[in-house]
Amino acid sequence: MRALSEVENLSLAAILKMESDGLVMQRVISSLISDEDLKRQSEASILATEGRIKGIQQFIVENKVPVVKEG
Repeated sequence: MRALSEVENLSLAAILKMESDGLVMQRVISSLISDEDLKRQSEASILATEGRIKGIQQFIVENKVPVVKEG
């Protein structure tokens, strides 16, 4: 695979952060839901988000994408 450009690396980091932040919000909101059908849908959404995050992380590892830590 070709090396990712700076813009692609930044986009990948932004997507990962967005998904992670969304997951936090989904978990908080899910804890407030009392309707069982809505709670099942929320849990399915959480599992889907976790899958996307794992997929992005796997892509980063497999393609040796440099990780820039915020500091």
